[in-house]
Amino acid sequence: MKKYLILAAAAMLSLTACAQNNKKMNENKTLIAWFSWSGNTEAVVNHIAEVTGADTFRIEREKPYPVEYDPCTVDAKQEVDNNVFPAIKGLPENFDRYKTVIVAVPVWWYTAPMPVRTFLEKSGLNWKGKTVIPLCTAYTAEYNTLKDIVKATPDASHLEGLAVITTKMNGEDIDKKFPQIDAWLKKLNL
Repeated sequence: MKKYLILAAAAMLSLTACAQNNKKMNENKTLIAWFSWSGNTEAVVNHIAEVTGADTFRIEREKPYPVEYDPCTVDAKQEVDNNVFPAIKGLPENFDRYKTVIVAVPVWWYTAPMPVRTFLEKSGLNWKGKTVIPLCTAYTAEYNTLKDIVKATPDASHLEGLAVITTKMNGEDIDKKFPQIDAWLKKLNL
C-alpha cells in the first residue's frame, strides 16, 4: 500500500512539473504578426513558423486592398500620405502569452503598410515586457521600415531585424533567401 502511495505521489509530481513546463512554454511562445499582399512576406512567415514553431497572426485591413497592383499602390500611398490608420480585422487571441513578437511586413512607400501601424499603435495591445523583432520583405530596399516598427512599439524591447530583399518583383526567388533567414533566426536564438 505504501509503495502505491509513493508511486501515486511521484506521478502527481511529474504531472505538476509537466503542467508547469507547458505553462512556461506557452508564456514564452513567439508570435509572428504579419501582413502580406502579394504573398512574398507570407512565404517568409510560413518558413519561419515551420522552423521555430511560432504561432502566426495575419494582420488584415478590414476593407481589403484592390487585387490589381496599381490601384493597390494608390490606396496605400494615400494612407501613408494622409497618416490614415485603417481598421483591421481582429487581434491575436491571448496576446499576453507571447513574450516575443516578430512583425513581418512588405515595404510599401518606404515603410510598413498602414494596417500594420494600426495593429502596432492603435489596437490597444500592451507591448510592455514584449520583445519585438522587425522583419521586412522588399524588392529594392528596407528604407525606414524596420526603424518604423521599432518606433511604433516604444514600450517593447527590440532585437535586430532583417530585411529580405528579393531580386524578382513577384518573389519567385524567396526560397533562395531561406538560408539567410535561418542564419538570422539562429543568431537571435529562435
